[in-house]
Amino acid sequence: MTDQYESPFSSRYASPYMRELFSANTRYRTWRKLWVALARAEMELGLPITPEQVSELEAHETEIDYDCVKQREKEVRHDVMAHVYAFGKAAPSAAGIIHLGATSCYVTDNADLILYREGLLYLRGELLKVIANLADFAQKYRALPTLGYTHYQPAQLVTVGKRAALWMQDFLADLEELDFVLSGLKFLGCRGTTGTEASFLELFEGDAGKIDEMNRRIAVQFGFDQCFAVCGQTYPRKVDSRILNCLSSMAQSAYRMANDIRLLQHDRQIEEPFEKNQIGSSAMAYKRNPMRSERICSLARYLLADAMNAPMTASVQWLERTLDDSANRRISMPEGFLCADSILRLAQNVTDGLQVNEKIIEKTVKEYLPFIATENLMMEAVKRGGDRQQLHEVIRQCSMEATARMKNGEPCGLLSSLAQREEFGMTEEEMEALLKPELYTGRCAEQVEALVRKVEPLIAHICREAAQIEL
Repeated sequence: MTDQYESPFSSRYASPYMRELFSANTRYRTWRKLWVALARAEMELGLPITPEQVSELEAHETEIDYDCVKQREKEVRHDVMAHVYAFGKAAPSAAGIIHLGATSCYVTDNADLILYREGLLYLRGELLKVIANLADFAQKYRALPTLGYTHYQPAQLVTVGKRAALWMQDFLADLEELDFVLSGLKFLGCRGTTGTEASFLELFEGDAGKIDEMNRRIAVQFGFDQCFAVCGQTYPRKVDSRILNCLSSMAQSAYRMANDIRLLQHDRQIEEPFEKNQIGSSAMAYKRNPMRSERICSLARYLLADAMNAPMTASVQWLERTLDDSANRRISMPEGFLCADSILRLAQNVTDGLQVNEKIIEKTVKEYLPFIATENLMMEAVKRGGDRQQLHEVIRQCSMEATARMKNGEPCGLLSSLAQREEFGMTEEEMEALLKPELYTGRCAEQVEALVRKVEPLIAHICREAAQIEL
């Protein structure tokens, strides 16, 4: 317990990996790696920096005296310069060349890009696990008939697996978007105060080729194959919009799936995992609430709202730089990543243990199957000499009467009513023979199998990674 506020993402929801990735320690160590990379590139390209100075910086890359930083920041009111000062104290022979030619955004923005890329790569793995769970579930129940709903009203039959395939398809769209965002990520590099690289023209005596090579070397060291063609002092804040939109997209898919599960759990057809000793309610001991799915929806709403921060920030950046982005980004970007991580962790848990109550599903199907089968029954009656338009009106009248009986708590009796109508020309037993649920699910099973085949290569990749971890 602590007497200071702590984000629930840190204390309750997000993974240890994501919490560490966006920790202050990881951020500031990344700053130091960037300063070392800059010094090394400048040395290799002929600036007066010695190998010994670079080696000393490398030796103190991870040892950060945070008390020294805190004290210095109180004095200078500048976090980056406070860290430059503390790094110089740890590596005194190199103190004079740290941050040479750079502006603060060299470390702040490049570090953010590095962290965001790593966060996206991690979320990609988490997303794939959800997709793999849904693929297994969809394949297992690909042919199990269940009542479909439009407007949350009974509709034609689908299958349990087909419904899960719809959820999976949403997540696959998120994967495509995530891969697109990753493929477009670029490095800022070291571009100077307004992105003109004027300071480096001075340092390299007008040799623009050396500036490009310096930026290329630094970018490659951190796994980026290109820098932005032009920039102001910062990287374009449109990048943040693209990233948070991608995270929001995952939240939308998870919300839709979790909301469906909540509805189905109310109908007792499908239930999320429930632990042996889990308590559903402090007062109502019999309760079995869909609390994981509810939490997914709750967190997803937060992320959908959080994603609005980036476009609002990107749209009001003045000219080459303004600082009204900083405080917002410190909160909205890490919290967005931690929230997406939390949602996907919950989605993995739910999709890995969904319980299908087949008897309840079968009972519900049987209750509505006479209505669903009416088109087939009408076609059979036409084959026996009936008039299609006349039969349609008979079915409409009998269906309305049957619905009224059901609303009054009485049995449906639709088939019995139709059998009593002379123009229909079929006995109740003959109609019963056509009431096979599998006749009314169309190509559901085939559609599921086709989608699962498409994701099999992705799932195989997950299995290979899991096997390597176990080894």
